[in-house]
Amino acid sequence: MEVNAARALAGARTCFVGIGLPSTAANLARRTVNPDLVLIYESGTIGSKPTRLPLSIGDGELADTADSVVSVPEMFNYWLQGGRIDVGFLGAAQVDRFANINTTVVRRGPDRPEGRLPGAGGAPEIAANCGQVLMVLRHSRRNFVGALDFVTTLGHGSGPRDRAALGLPGAGPTAVITDLGVLRPDPVTAELVLTDLHPGVTVDQVRQATGWDLKEAPRLGVTAPPTDAELTALRALKAATTPETSTPKTATPDTPDTATPDTATPDTATPDAHGSRKDAS
Repeated sequence: MEVNAARALAGARTCFVGIGLPSTAANLARRTVNPDLVLIYESGTIGSKPTRLPLSIGDGELADTADSVVSVPEMFNYWLQGGRIDVGFLGAAQVDRFANINTTVVRRGPDRPEGRLPGAGGAPEIAANCGQVLMVLRHSRRNFVGALDFVTTLGHGSGPRDRAALGLPGAGPTAVITDLGVLRPDPVTAELVLTDLHPGVTVDQVRQATGWDLKEAPRLGVTAPPTDAELTALRALKAATTPETSTPKTATPDTPDTATPDTATPDTATPDAHGSRKDAS
């Protein structure tokens, strides 16, 4: 997922990116397919070249390695709304068939309080004004839903003409990259369809993980496996981010991860619409 998300930035000049999976992909792209990619973060840093994955959009590493630091109003009014950014990279808690995003609130069922998520951040403006939008998130029915509990960020609305009717200049989401494959909007209906599978994944697996009747492209592709160079760069990036500890882990490879149960509620640590994590400080 992370390698294919990085590959999607091969031809980009500028990328508006936040924390989480989008940041991993964008920084990996700089180390592999696009060394000249200009990373722009919502906090106002332009041309950041972090040596590790930043902990938040306010991480000092972003400012220390940036070509320039501007105010947040300038970032949004001049750079983003001025149409000067090629690609916006978004995460999500819920996505529907037209690539609309929910990062605000989810319903947990009768007699249970609603689940509050990180919120919109700058995602509505990013999705509206960037030349195109890429999305990256893990593929499950709790994330890919038939109907959003709340529309935080408009993707393609309810069809291909909604963005133009609202006067949104950007092309909107052009690809959703997951741990199972790649979905892209149909050129006629704007509905997400499965266009590529990752090696070893089946169409049935993707459909079972999707909350609507997912269609597939007439010619289904298979993504190329990560190269040794891509894996080396990704592992080095993560190693620089994770501090070493002297206490060994006691869990064995067969120990199930009890911290992330597969429930009907999206993980509240899921990156918000522009990549920031709720638990980041």
